[in-house]
Amino acid sequence: MFKHIVTYCVRGITLLIAVVILAFSLLMASPIDPVQSYVGAGVAISPEQKENIAEYWGLNDPPVERFFTWANNVLHGDLGVSMTYQQEVKDVIGDKFTKSILLMLTAWVISGVLGLVIGLVMGANQNKWLDRALKGICYTLTAVPSFYLGILLVMIFAVYLAWFPIGLASPIGVLESDVTIMERIKHMVLPAICLSVVSMPSIALHTRSKLIDALESDYAQFARARGEKEYKIVLHQCFRNIILPATMLQFASFSELFGGSVLVEQVFSYPGLGNAAVAAGTNGDVPLLLGITLFSAVFVFIGNAIGDIIIHTADPRIRVRRRRNASNI
Repeated sequence: MFKHIVTYCVRGITLLIAVVILAFSLLMASPIDPVQSYVGAGVAISPEQKENIAEYWGLNDPPVERFFTWANNVLHGDLGVSMTYQQEVKDVIGDKFTKSILLMLTAWVISGVLGLVIGLVMGANQNKWLDRALKGICYTLTAVPSFYLGILLVMIFAVYLAWFPIGLASPIGVLESDVTIMERIKHMVLPAICLSVVSMPSIALHTRSKLIDALESDYAQFARARGEKEYKIVLHQCFRNIILPATMLQFASFSELFGGSVLVEQVFSYPGLGNAAVAAGTNGDVPLLLGITLFSAVFVFIGNAIGDIIIHTADPRIRVRRRRNASNI
């Protein structure tokens, strides 16, 4: 286990360095003028003012020097100041993440529970009309972009039926301290449903495949020979063998949730971390975008590591297999 954790830490550090370098390179290649974005589109400024603004934010320094200056500050706990929000990057991330984490956790739970249940239903009814119908729905949802689904949800449930608010995380004109829990839930329902669709079909189809394999195994055949009913075989004999792979896949879906939240928060004008990432990218806000990139990479890596550690701890077969591989090496 100790070697496994050390290996994961080395992978994590390598991943963070590669992701940050890639994000910084893409920002440097972007045609967006950060100074013009800072003062506002269409606002005319003199060359001297532009030079002073660029000098203030360190935009005149060579790209390599800017990157290593930023990296050195990060090692000392300083993520810089956001040009877009005029605040410390860590404060912006903290404020936006508190809104995004509620949305992502809600969508994560919905996708996991629905994916597992739908996968069990499909696997238990293999090749029947219910299996074919649910499988068709899963394939369709996999092909539908999250932003397109979000627009449909807004048009149907927010505009035509007026059951839910069109967007935002709270009512307009209401102080943050005066917003009730029910109002927050109503504003989060449609974005959470839209975001949960990102990973739910893959979990359902994966669970279906694992359940079909389990139902064709020797222990399932033996249970049928003893006269056990099919639903008891699914719940008592097969469920333990499919819950661990489903759990691993669920934790691995953190990256999909983070990527999907960027589009979903834009559609619903949800003031979360994804919305801040888009604002940082379109405004050339290097400190904020690099800070969000670094934070999101850590978040996704931790999610994947937790899933792998759970599997490694809960399933003794994986521990034995890794010991054999290590001894062969």
